[in-house]
Amino acid sequence: MRSRKSNLKSDATQRQAAAEAVAIAALGFIATEPERLGRFLAVTGIGPESIRQAAREPHFLAGVLDHIAADEPLLMAFTAENQFDPNQVMQARDALIGHRGERDTP
Repeated sequence: MRSRKSNLKSDATQRQAAAEAVAIAALGFIATEPERLGRFLAVTGIGPESIRQAAREPHFLAGVLDHIAADEPLLMAFTAENQFDPNQVMQARDALIGHRGERDTP
């Protein structure tokens, strides 16, 4: 039983790390183009001096992925440049906020 719990914890840790990597890649993608970064800062209300600190917070990183996902051309450009499936963005977001498995359906 202990081994199984350890494996589940390890899987969750790996999912979290992978989700953070996707979000950090998304933040980097946004930051590479001043127009994208300006829009992100305006929409989120965060100051450029606060991004580094905020990027340590899973909910901020989930917000980065929400920002990318809310703009289909931006999502498609990000996923093409980083060779991700667009669904990976929302799966990473869900992992960052602690949502497991498939999205809830009514």
